[in-house]
Amino acid sequence: MLTRGASIIPTLMNIDRLARVHPQGERPYLFSDITARLDPQETVAVLGISGQGKTTLLRTLARLETADEGELFLKGISSSQWRPREWRKKVCYVPQRPVMLPGNVEDNLRTVSQLHGRPFERDLARRLMQESGLEGIDWAKPAASLSGGEKQRLQLIRSLLLHPEPLLLDEATSALDAGSRQAVERSLQEWSRREGTAWIWVTHDPEQARGLGGRVWFMAGGTLLEDAATSAFFAGPATEEGRNYLRHAHSGREEADGSHAVREGDAACPS
Repeated sequence: MLTRGASIIPTLMNIDRLARVHPQGERPYLFSDITARLDPQETVAVLGISGQGKTTLLRTLARLETADEGELFLKGISSSQWRPREWRKKVCYVPQRPVMLPGNVEDNLRTVSQLHGRPFERDLARRLMQESGLEGIDWAKPAASLSGGEKQRLQLIRSLLLHPEPLLLDEATSALDAGSRQAVERSLQEWSRREGTAWIWVTHDPEQARGLGGRVWFMAGGTLLEDAATSAFFAGPATEEGRNYLRHAHSGREEADGSHAVREGDAACPS
């Protein structure tokens, strides 16, 4: 738990010995024995080479896929006691490849209010569009006609309008140039300060992870090998695997994952 002043703030999410069996049977588990915690407003960058199951971990935390072993808790309540729809109102997964819902830009921005019977937060949507560099986009423009980077930013804004408590970001800025990426990062950091939102952000860019601050979860060998403060991880990983990862990344030999195909449930965050 976090302590702020005289108040004790409970852990937002607990992950207890989570495991997923490898779908192709290449090894018994894609990952196993994942145990970690996420506190309110905490920022976690997930690093590791391809094939460690980082995307699958995020999708499992969002209950878009089912764990084979272990248990998840949100605010101390087991996932088995949550209806999946209610869980996904709180825990929002943002996939790497953006999914545009039918209609125009405004239709996508209105998704949360339409699905949940809430008033549409037009002023907030407009501010987020501006902070993300999309202030010049015509809201009547078909969403499908946007560029890849515009779609990524619109998808993220659509997710923020849900006011998620943890936000699970899977390479959420991979299609953006440096300037747009930095604008989105600043917008998310300001959002976290205002809303208390926590992030778990999968990235293949160690410098992005370093800049996000908070903590690093380093996955290797089919498990969560290191859980460390970002400054400590980049000062010197505790494992040989972590040191090799940074060495390869810094020499430019780390290869990023290929783009992920859109899978069923990827657009399920606002549902």
